[in-house]
This record gives sequence, C-alpha cells and structure tokens, in this order.
Amino acid sequence: MVTYFLRRLLLVIPTLWAIITLNFFIVQIAPGGPVDQALANIQFGQTSVIPGGSDNAPGRASLNGGNPGDSQYRGARGLDPEVIKEITQRYGFDKPLWQRYVEMLWNYVRFDFGDSLFRSASVIQLIKESLPVSISLGLWSTLIIYLVSIPLGIKKAVRNGSAFDVWSSTFIIVGYSVPAFLFGIILIVLFAGGSYLDWFPLRGLTSPQFDSLPWYGKIIDYLWHIALPVLATVIGGFATLTMLTKNAFLDEVRKQYVVTARAKGLDERRILYHHVFRNAMLLVIAGFPATFISMFFTSSVLIEVMFSLNGLGLLGYDATIQRDYPVMFGTLYIFTLTGLLMNILSDLTYTLVDPRIDFEGR
Repeated sequence: MVTYFLRRLLLVIPTLWAIITLNFFIVQIAPGGPVDQALANIQFGQTSVIPGGSDNAPGRASLNGGNPGDSQYRGARGLDPEVIKEITQRYGFDKPLWQRYVEMLWNYVRFDFGDSLFRSASVIQLIKESLPVSISLGLWSTLIIYLVSIPLGIKKAVRNGSAFDVWSSTFIIVGYSVPAFLFGIILIVLFAGGSYLDWFPLRGLTSPQFDSLPWYGKIIDYLWHIALPVLATVIGGFATLTMLTKNAFLDEVRKQYVVTARAKGLDERRILYHHVFRNAMLLVIAGFPATFISMFFTSSVLIEVMFSLNGLGLLGYDATIQRDYPVMFGTLYIFTLTGLLMNILSDLTYTLVDPRIDFEGR
C-alpha cells in the first residue's frame, strides 16, 4: 500500500507540470495581456507614467509621438516607443517565450510565484489572505451537505416508494436544477437589503468592528456573514449525496447477510445502524475529500464575487480580468496541487474506512 501511494505522489509531478504548461502557452497566445492592459490605461488617460516611474523618466506617455507600426501591442498606438519598451521590460515580456517558461517552472518548484503586476503585494501574500475565506466556505458547505444528506438518504431508503420519498426527491431535484448564483441572487433580494428584508450583510466575512467584539460576538458575527453564501453554495449539493446514500443503503439491505440477520430475529434498527451502515457509508464517507474540493473549486467563484468575499475564487477572477499573470498561474497552481493531493487523500480514506480495499493489489 505504501508503494501505491508513493507512486501516486510521484504522478502528481508530471500531472501538475502538464496542466501548468498547457495553460501557460494558451495564455501566452491569447490577446490582451498585461502589457496591453498597461498601454491601454496610459492611452485612455488613466495614468500618465508607468507604475514606479517618475515625471522625468522615459516612461511618460507621448500621445502625439511614436509609430504604431513599431509595436506588436494593440494598445501602443500613438505612444512613445520608449514607453512601450519600459513597460515591456517591467513586466518581463522583453525575454523570449522559452526563457519565461523555464523561469516560471524553476520558481514554481520553489513555490516562488513572484509579485502581482497590478497589486503591491506578492502572490503568496495574496493567496494567504484569500485562502481562509475559501476554506471556510467550502468546509461549512461540505459539512452541512453531509449532515443533511446522510440522514435524509437513510430515511428515503427505509421509506422507499412512500409519499415522503417521492416528495423529498421532487424538492431535491428542484434544488439541484437551480444554479447556485441564481439562488444567491434570490437570497440577496429577499434577505440582504434587496427589495424586501435587510437581515444579513452583503459584503465581507466579518464586520468592521470585528476585532473589538468579545469572543462570542465574533462567532455570531462570523456566522451572520457566512450564512447566505453557504446557503447559496449548498443548495445544489444535496441531490447527489442524498441519492448516493439512498442507493447504497438499498443495495446493502438486499444482501444475504441482512436477510440472515433478520432471520435470527435481530432488531431492524440494530441491523440498519450496526451492520448496514458501515458498508453503505463506504463510498459516502470516503468521498468527503473529493466533495470538499469540488465545493472549494466549482462553487466559490460566483458566490465570492456576488457576496464580495475575498477568497481564492474572487482573487483568480480579478486576476483573469486584469491579465495579472503571476496571480492567475499562482492560484491555478494551488488549485491543481490541492485537487491532486485531495484525490490521493480520498483513496487513503477508502482504505481507512474498509481495510479490505487494497489498491496496490488491484
């Protein structure tokens, strides 16, 4: 088993390399890079000099000079060639593509993601500031989904075919069909100062006076802020886990060992929770890491944007809009590495829940 997991850990390296390489070259050929962004800002008067330059430096824009045919950048029209050259050097685009690629790989091996192009902070610092928000959102969402879906799935299996089973399935399917962002909009309109009630805050994870609150006040304030984002995130997460739990229990109760236990006169509740539960929960419990990382990745972006939560999703979204390449690739690297490690953890959880599973032998 140790050999299997060591082999899986070694496979993380080429997988991570392939994903980063593919995205690097796709982004490089896409139009509208950071140099274009900076030149466009100068062209339209948002800034007159390059960041960090001075009034006497050659980075001052000349709107009447320059030859637009001298530059490959679309935003360079009418600008002094010295401005274009200075900005290109500042963002590192004066180097050949292969050199930028090799330097990126070497830096990423050392977890050196560089500095943001448009923020006065390093990528590592921005990720550290954003990570707790995304972890909070993903962890609470996953826990609530499990706490609701497992008992509901068991009850649906016990009462299979009843009116409760039919009506609960209807509500679950309806909830699954509603996108998280649409449900978030509904929550904002109803409860966050939209057209009706103003019960919950719309921005941030804590209040401005959070540090001055007592410990119990901090807990209440945190839960008050996280309530709507978590509710919007979990609305579509109940269906899959509930039906998985129900089907796992239905599959187990039809097996021979359950028939034998009933023939011996054992209590139905004891059969259900002492014999069936462990085998039926194998896939459900072992899938916790995968479920968490799924909520962490797929549901965080739009919810963080809507509720102004400074998490990794919003950080990556803003970096993509601004073409902030170091932040884009830094968040992609963290997301990919976390996902790959969580997949290994998921396999490890299988073996802990049921020691009979042997991935290496298989």
